[in-house]
Amino acid sequence: MSDQTNLAGVRLAFERRGVRLPIASLTPMKRLRPSVKLSSKYRQILTSVQAVGLVEPPVVIGDPADPSRHLLLDGHLRIEALKDLGETEVTCLVATDDDTFTYNKRISRLSAPQEHRMVVRAIERGVAPERLAGALGINAQSIQRRAQLMDGICEETAELLKDTPCPMAVFDVLRKMAPFRQLETAQMMINQGNFGKPIAMAMLAATPEGQLAKPRRKGAATNAVTREQVARLERELASLQVQIKSVEETFGLDNLHLTVAKAYLTRLLGNARVVRWLAQQRPEYLTEFQAIAELTNLPAEVSAAAPN
Repeated sequence: MSDQTNLAGVRLAFERRGVRLPIASLTPMKRLRPSVKLSSKYRQILTSVQAVGLVEPPVVIGDPADPSRHLLLDGHLRIEALKDLGETEVTCLVATDDDTFTYNKRISRLSAPQEHRMVVRAIERGVAPERLAGALGINAQSIQRRAQLMDGICEETAELLKDTPCPMAVFDVLRKMAPFRQLETAQMMINQGNFGKPIAMAMLAATPEGQLAKPRRKGAATNAVTREQVARLERELASLQVQIKSVEETFGLDNLHLTVAKAYLTRLLGNARVVRWLAQQRPEYLTEFQAIAELTNLPAEVSAAAPN
């Protein structure tokens, strides 16, 4: 049987065995911005590699122009981290197709509830919080916060939000509400498609005293929400829903145009020869094309222009 097929006859995306390669023999297919090493993402990768080693091997493919070299398709930050740590070799996966942008496109980012489950499971299996903190590039207090994320959250609310992009700060707000109000707030966020802290804070402010986990302090009585403010909030939410429906009429077509353009650039940049030419002749175009091809949602400035 060929290494390129499995038992079902499906062509494999990688060779069955990884290869150990000199880092100096890898040709990056993506230009990194000079400021990338100042980012928290890079520091987290560097800390993780230093603490537990390389978890996910970089992806390479042979360079048709030079058999002694390989093109680096995925793992540019990991390679930079290894260089900074003084490593000279790395074990890589060898791809069978030079699709430069397939890998990051297939990644599903962990939500806060998913991180919580991962951390709790690791601690239950005997992994020390300090080691987890080192591997993830965060402090031990952050690990404890993730482990205790669902404390005070009712089961129904936790189930509703378990796969949503809900940030940790939202759970801090929900914890101040009684279970019924938590569930009501979670359902509203899902219906609105809005999981930001402001909407949770607005719901908390409009929560009657009897639906709070703990009564408001006496000093906070002057900030109590009046019936008029609650009614205004409801009117604003209704108006927001109307605006969303009006935007939907053009959003579909605009999103289709963006999707088609993104798909074309992704296919174009999946060709190693095209990427090499752009890197040599039009590096500024390559950077912008890569940014568009890697889009997973609309940029903040575009999103801010439309009601959400």
